[in-house]
Amino acid sequence: MQKFTITELMCFDAVADEGSFQAAAVKLHRTHPSVFAAVGKLERQAGLRLLDRTSYRVTVTDIGRSFQRQTKKLLRNLDALNTLTAQLAMGEETDIRVVIGDLCPLPETLGLLNQFFDNCPNTRLHLHFESISGPWERLFDGEADLILHHVNKSDQRLEFIDLYPVQVVPVVAPGFLPFPVSDSLTPDQMQGFVQCIIRDSARHTEPPNYFLIEGAHSCTVADQLMKKQIILQGMGWGHMPRFLVESELASGQLLSIQGRHFPGVVADIVAARRRGIPHGPMANRLWRFIDEQAAGM
Repeated sequence: MQKFTITELMCFDAVADEGSFQAAAVKLHRTHPSVFAAVGKLERQAGLRLLDRTSYRVTVTDIGRSFQRQTKKLLRNLDALNTLTAQLAMGEETDIRVVIGDLCPLPETLGLLNQFFDNCPNTRLHLHFESISGPWERLFDGEADLILHHVNKSDQRLEFIDLYPVQVVPVVAPGFLPFPVSDSLTPDQMQGFVQCIIRDSARHTEPPNYFLIEGAHSCTVADQLMKKQIILQGMGWGHMPRFLVESELASGQLLSIQGRHFPGVVADIVAARRRGIPHGPMANRLWRFIDEQAAGM
């Protein structure tokens, strides 16, 4: 039996996953004839019937399924080796790009970064502050090595380290509403009042509509501190990270309307980066450092 190539294994795996040679060719950015020939050669060299071509849609034989499981393991190991090779070729990078999201507690977050970069005088930190979906966009556009924000934890493109939960609560200033503040307020009752919201800093990502009341007038600001002042002045109401308004809630300068209709939310702030792409030695050191510090945060 002759040795088969990585290309042949990739073509077989793609056909098995996609169910057709044409779809596999598109996935691999190859021509249909080249994929067809590669899989045929693999079967001849292995002496195995891996695919059933008797029906309209190509199916994997029982032997083929067993063969594909091992093929996938090999291809995953190859990806890991390619990533490692790229990392080793990078050398020690001189710049790391970090994006902090709008819900992060800044003293803790900046203190964490400062502790690391104080001991790395040859690596320059490029720090950006983004809101809503801005951090995700920067990361997926390749403009950030790491983000500190909340993410969709089921997104397989990401790996993440849990840092701390942030409670987000709806608040108003005393006297803002012409009726008693309670935990039973409804969206219909609040529709006639200006809602203060954070401007999404993403440039091309469709913005999510967090907490928005349809049809309500809104006031848009760039950051949480401006939003807090708008609400304190009685110019609008909105959802705020609790750590930013804790003292105002305790003193009565702000009132919570959290309840059945406005439950608020707990956002898990994480450190996140792209999975399966090369990360340089310093970026990996930062990742390990955050992982070590996370339990204490």
